[in-house]
Amino acid sequence: MKAIQLDSLTQIDRDQWNSLAGPNYPFLRHEFLSALECRSASTETGWQPRHLLIYEQNEPVALMPLYLKFHSRGEYVFDYQWAEAYHNHHLAYYPKWLTAIPFTPCQGTRIAIKTGADQRRIVSFIASYIKETIADTGVSSWHCLFPDFPTAEQLVSEGLSLRTGIQFQWFNQGYRDFNDYLDGFSASKRKQVKRERRRIAEQSVQFLQISGKDISEQDWEAFYRFYQMTYFKRGMQPYLNIGFFLEIAETMPQNLLLIVAVKDGDYIGAALSFIGNDTLYGRYWGCNEDYHSLHFEACYYQGLDYCLANNLKRFDSGAQGEHKIARGFEPVYTYSAHWIKDRRFASAIDDFLEWETAEIQKYRLQAEKHLPFKQQT
Repeated sequence: MKAIQLDSLTQIDRDQWNSLAGPNYPFLRHEFLSALECRSASTETGWQPRHLLIYEQNEPVALMPLYLKFHSRGEYVFDYQWAEAYHNHHLAYYPKWLTAIPFTPCQGTRIAIKTGADQRRIVSFIASYIKETIADTGVSSWHCLFPDFPTAEQLVSEGLSLRTGIQFQWFNQGYRDFNDYLDGFSASKRKQVKRERRRIAEQSVQFLQISGKDISEQDWEAFYRFYQMTYFKRGMQPYLNIGFFLEIAETMPQNLLLIVAVKDGDYIGAALSFIGNDTLYGRYWGCNEDYHSLHFEACYYQGLDYCLANNLKRFDSGAQGEHKIARGFEPVYTYSAHWIKDRRFASAIDDFLEWETAEIQKYRLQAEKHLPFKQQT
């Protein structure tokens, strides 16, 4: 078994990469990562691609996205305190190795392995390879963000430390339609959701659901203005540029859903989601001015309508957002795995993670108490 590192996705054929990445999780696709690499996640922006390709008997059997990172922006698993601790001890936390999908806090495949290959052996080989590489360089650590749980477990068995987080996701329990879904709510919570959807209609706001192949360039330009506003309102610059969106519109339209809010014939807001095999991933949103319940309708209820109409099993609406709980999005664990070269810092971080995990578990139990569903008797 041997490892080859790629400085760019242009060094591997798209079909060869995708044959390992598979069709189910859109963010690991060559099209998505290549668009990021060309437009936003590049050496110039502190994301130096060093993707890992594993060969056995001269055949590719696994791949792993990998970046040499010179900052911690765009990751959504926050290690700024760790970096500060290094700085306070006159040590360098950056650069670090990062296995992640840039700017995408969506749990999924991080090590894609050929069907039939020995998964445990390959993950063990990758972990050993990364540790040896770190030992021979000035890299401080390796971080794998938002892997699926089986991968996280395997990485822990290879000596990495597990970190737990919380997101809120919706699960389809075989609902016939939105009203059937609301029937499972308590009366007060059901009334709240119906009132929010009614307020949208009372403001004469309507919605269009536009599939990727039907999204025009004018639609993309309008969406991008809204997307920018989300960042500008916080005094920030957006991570992604219009070129990124126009590129994925060309290369992976089958994975895109644009939801547009319209009032008096004008677009007033939009939300962009990605479509996986059985999951809708809500990703980007923005509006030019606030309307009552516009965010809830564009980012949640329209997405739920789409999931129900297309028999999708899950709606992953992204990071944060306790307001999702009252709308039936359940708290679920997310994971990251970390290997720190300096064993003194590794021990201190392990102590912190033990405390943090206990707090996360308490938080999940508290959040579950606020779900809107009727109490089972």
